[in-house]
Formats: sequence, structure tokens, C-alpha cells
Amino acid sequence: MIDPIRIDGLAEFTRNLKKLDADLPKTLRVAMNGAAKVVVDWAQPRVPRRSGRAARSIKARSTRSAVRVAGGGTRVPYYPWLDFGGKVGPSRSVSRPYRKEGRYLWAGLAAKRDEVRKVTEDALLDAARKAGIEVD
Repeated sequence: MIDPIRIDGLAEFTRNLKKLDADLPKTLRVAMNGAAKVVVDWAQPRVPRRSGRAARSIKARSTRSAVRVAGGGTRVPYYPWLDFGGKVGPSRSVSRPYRKEGRYLWAGLAAKRDEVRKVTEDALLDAARKAGIEVD
């Protein structure tokens, strides 16, 4: 399985940004969504389409301390089957080869890992500069 990108000290960094300016953590969250959008843009065109709901369900979701890419939901309960495979239907009659690493989201992170890392780094540096912290 592909390891997620983790940033040590991100929660502390956002707390300190909030002390400097209450709006900075919000701008950092929005900027970090740009990194998730890289994965979303890679995955959406690769999802099989009938109605297009599964592809449209792939979205970036974020908080002040975490950014995620998620697919599926109540209107698209079959999305995990599309991404990871398995057997579904009456008597498990519909089969799709199982892939532990997935076909879309985790594969997108693996394919675009360097770009995601670069966008994340740029977002952190930009937030620090907006706070007036000298970054070299």
C-alpha cells in the first residue's frame, strides 16, 4: 500500500499561524486543497462512467490539520467496489479483481506524489511568508 504524506508539526504550525492572524489557517487549508486537487484531477478521468456520479464523487476534503481525497458516498455506494474490486450482487455474482492499492485514489497519489509534495511545500512556505515569517 502507498504511504500517505504526513507532515510532522502541522497542527502546531497552524496553531501558531492562528496566533499571528486568525485568517491564515483558513488560507493554508485552501492552499493544501490544491495538493489534493492534483490527485482528484488524475483520478476523475480514469473512473469508469455510466452516469458520471462515481467520478464526480471524488473530492478533496480538508480540515485545518488534514487534507484527504475521498470518493463515494450515499449516492455512490458502489465506489469502493470500483476502486478496490471484490464481489457484489446477488450471491456475489458480479466480480471485479481485487486490488489492495486501489485503481484511482491511491494510484493517483503514487503517480503524482512528487507534484503533491511540491504543491504542499509551496502552500506551507506561502502561508509562512504571509504570516511575516522569514523563510529561506
